[in-house]
Amino acid sequence: MRNGDDGVALEIFATCPQSADWDRETYARRVIDVARWSERWGCKGILVYSDNRQLDPWLVSHLILQHTTSLCPLVAVQPVYMHPYAVAKSVATFGHLYGRRIYLNMVAGGFKNDLTALNDPTPHDRRYDRLVEYTLIIRRLVEGSAPLTFTGEFYTVQGLKLTPALPPELFPGIFVSGSSDAGQRAAQAMGATAVKYPKAPTEETEPDEGVGAGLRVGIIARESSDEAWTLARARFPEDRRGQLTRQLATKVSDSVWHRQLSELAAATATGDHPYWLIPFENYKTMCPYLVGSYDRVGEELARYIALGYRSFILDIPPDEDELRYANTAFQQALERVA
Repeated sequence: MRNGDDGVALEIFATCPQSADWDRETYARRVIDVARWSERWGCKGILVYSDNRQLDPWLVSHLILQHTTSLCPLVAVQPVYMHPYAVAKSVATFGHLYGRRIYLNMVAGGFKNDLTALNDPTPHDRRYDRLVEYTLIIRRLVEGSAPLTFTGEFYTVQGLKLTPALPPELFPGIFVSGSSDAGQRAAQAMGATAVKYPKAPTEETEPDEGVGAGLRVGIIARESSDEAWTLARARFPEDRRGQLTRQLATKVSDSVWHRQLSELAAATATGDHPYWLIPFENYKTMCPYLVGSYDRVGEELARYIALGYRSFILDIPPDEDELRYANTAFQQALERVA
């Protein structure tokens, strides 16, 4: 999404439905529908989740590639699930079969129970140290034709070569969580885009220099603010059980972004400010929302863009119209930035 030939260029990503939320008979069809909607309304790619409850993200990404023509899967990659060579091999295989670029969302952590079940007690910051090595191996494998020898603290490979070679134009985009200091350092070391859950635009800060910057945010925008808020409150009603679940998750999690959002939620719980955390508070989604008229949401997005954020990962769309409306809000934002 670009404002003029020499203007600001944005990369917008949708999010794939979670298999845990759909039955077997309807899930594949839903993935195909959401992927096609995302492509139709200007998304560069689509985030595919990975955790112990979900289907394999690489196989889901294969389904997406088969039913779209340009959409790029943004695959969540967790080191405890697979060796870095297997990731590089999958990237190269998709590039060979489809001529399509893959994006990688490098995941340092995950749900605490998932990590415990996989016998991974590695502390928070050390998981990022491991992720840097892991990603470096992937990068070197897809970058060059010479066999790779690497000896690190967590991984060692000897004379490892990737076949088929990946064309340079299909080199994967790499994202990583940048909400913590450890995540920011990892983004610098990996040459990755640091993605965070944003504060309200008036409170957000400029991203670190030299690091690509992205935000994870939901959008509900309509012609009028009243229409948007009526829809938002109907879609995400308050849920006491969800609130208790979220509070418990915050207590047992070592996630920096989870704690940050919990603190922000208390400060934004009242009023009709476009920045809205009720969906997170009620454990319905994991990101802040911007709610309001196209003009007001566009104004808030423009503030993020002016600070230097260029990649945006949206929440799972409930229907095609939601992506169309979000597209309109981004166009408003680009006009303001211009």
